[in-house]
Amino acid sequence: MLELTMATMAGSDAGATAGMLMAEAPNEPGAVLRVGRDASVCRLVTPDDWLFVSRVHLEFRCGPDGDWSVFWLRGSQDDPASEVRVRYGQQGGPGQPLPYGGVAELPRDGSGEIVVLDRGGPRSVNVGFYHES
Repeated sequence: MLELTMATMAGSDAGATAGMLMAEAPNEPGAVLRVGRDASVCRLVTPDDWLFVSRVHLEFRCGPDGDWSVFWLRGSQDDPASEVRVRYGQQGGPGQPLPYGGVAELPRDGSGEIVVLDRGGPRSVNVGFYHES
């Protein structure tokens, strides 16, 4: 099972957990959870006016072995308006950068956070994950 929690934060809201959204999916090959602005295809949806987040920004996919990966999908722009970082476990600091169009494996029986940072202002989308086997 993959469990996701998402919080959006802007400026002085840093550290706030209000407005948290949750989604989950079983460890079944082909299962997908998406994060972005398009509510018709994303389980976790950011505000419509947060253009630094693509319509479908992150895609969590379950592979044939039941392991999960997160993909930063390439949008319509050559240069993204955001950056994405991955933190594993209780790792502090800024985390590891995820390249535009890149993928990161999520540890089985592990947790962490994917952070989408607006390059143009103090806003972020924080997606916590827990992958239970």
